[in-house]
Amino acid sequence: MWALLALLTARSGAVPPFQLAAMTFAVATLVGLAAMKARGTGMPVFRQRPAVWILGVGGLFGYHALYFAALRNAPAAEASLIAYLWPLFIVLGSAMLPGERLRWFHAAGALLGLAGAALIVTGGGAIAFSPDSLFGYALAGLCALTWSSYSLLSRRFGSVPSDVVTGFCAATAVLALVAHLIFEATVWPQTPGEWLAVLLLGLMPVGGAFYVWDHGVKHGNIQIIGASSYAAPLLSTLVLVAAGEAAMTGAIVAAAVLITLGACLAALPLFRRLLRRRA
Repeated sequence: MWALLALLTARSGAVPPFQLAAMTFAVATLVGLAAMKARGTGMPVFRQRPAVWILGVGGLFGYHALYFAALRNAPAAEASLIAYLWPLFIVLGSAMLPGERLRWFHAAGALLGLAGAALIVTGGGAIAFSPDSLFGYALAGLCALTWSSYSLLSRRFGSVPSDVVTGFCAATAVLALVAHLIFEATVWPQTPGEWLAVLLLGLMPVGGAFYVWDHGVKHGNIQIIGASSYAAPLLSTLVLVAAGEAAMTGAIVAAAVLITLGACLAALPLFRRLLRRRA
């Protein structure tokens, strides 16, 4: 779902970032409410400790606010590369979680994934960090720390059902609307295609993806999840290529190899267990 983010955002027209976030997170809220209705989940699910709400709303809104601010204060390639340190931070930070142990192949796999992501962001060309954009780089770094911290700390609230993400999305939509009214001029989608792109954004990359991510980081192998997350920029680029928005290059092929090797390396214990079971 996250691989569709770039394409759908490009197809959503000239809607400003915070307005787009408000619209899509409103749709994401409806996604959660519909799922709760289908399963018969009641409103008491939202009666959680303040720490849960601070973590959830801070993670969703904080990440997007910092990312938008970073892109406004630094070149997109450099800011995106720094922001995409979050999978590496998840793998490295997992060593501090109860019952988790960081091994060399977890870190090596995440670094290979980062190298692949760097190839995609830079297109295989040189990248130059300008001293004039230090503030933007710092915001991008905070962006990476925010999402990795949200993902890791969510594991400490493993007993909290993922339905509570519905409330996080609702609060994020309201905060994004406030930020839009303060910082942006309203621009509505102009065509049915642009409205459809906004709807699909709210249903998938800015909607359903957050619910399955919450379940994954709470109950899955956090090291493999972190390293495998570098597949997102690769898949996103491949989607853009398939849609005619980008061209296939050698850098994309090399990135695919690096990211695949990194994910396989991080998942080495899983492959070993599967081989032992088969034997």
